Amino acid sequence: MASDQKFVDFILDQLDAAGQVSSKKMFGEYGLYWEQKLFALVCDNKLYLKPTVLGRAYLHEAVEAAPYPGAKPSFLIEEGLEDREWLQKLVSLTVEELPQPRPKKQK
Repeated sequence: MASDQKFVDFILDQLDAAGQVSSKKMFGEYGLYWEQKLFALVCDNKLYLKPTVLGRAYLHEAVEAAPYPGAKPSFLIEEGLEDREWLQKLVSLTVEELPQPRPKKQK
């Protein structure tokens, strides 16, 4: 089941003050980016955050699940989506720890 644009818009609205956040449609689902860093996926109207040490510490009890068959496990964020400040802090901690994306090769 593909994700609903309304759910993606809700997540983007919750993260509005957290920085430069955008979404990109990918195979019926969505990737969430902080500037150029891919930090989360929205699949089946669920938020999957890339796992990091800081994110795990902030979550206390992280639930891990694969966003789609064959994917690496991510943090499944089901509770706390309504709490804007909590979600923004979790995302900023996650993005802080993620490496910079590799430069794209010029053609």
